[in-house]
Amino acid sequence: MKTIAAVVIALGAAPALPAKADSWTTYHIPEAGTSVDIPSSIFTEQAGKPDGYGQQFRTSDGSADLTVQAVPRTQGISPAAFLAAKQPPPGIVYKRITPGFFVVSSIRRDKIWYDRCNFSRRYVHCVLINYPAAEKRRWDEVVTRISHSLSGG
Repeated sequence: MKTIAAVVIALGAAPALPAKADSWTTYHIPEAGTSVDIPSSIFTEQAGKPDGYGQQFRTSDGSADLTVQAVPRTQGISPAAFLAAKQPPPGIVYKRITPGFFVVSSIRRDKIWYDRCNFSRRYVHCVLINYPAAEKRRWDEVVTRISHSLSGG
């Protein structure tokens, strides 16, 4: 009986797991042709509008958020120049910049922030995700699917 009680206490003390990503939907921004898969079983609440077009979402407990955004692309601006103009915070842990997209990620205030922006001729299509750093492994698959599904016309 003591063993069962210890397991129940230990499970109760464990950090909350993010909702299981068992339900996904494709979110579209018709004005820009943006499309991305989002785990509707995790990001259950709308949390406002970003600059440009799109939607912000968050988890029911507020521990994580997702922004899907499209902004008009300044004629000829490269992903590197666009990123520099946004003045990302110092201490970026991961950065990849190509002619067609950029990805940056780091940790700030115990949260991982992950930004990916794909560039089309007329728009910059972005996903911005913030989630608890302590839950990184639990989020890796979700973040990867969101990132890889981002597209725009």
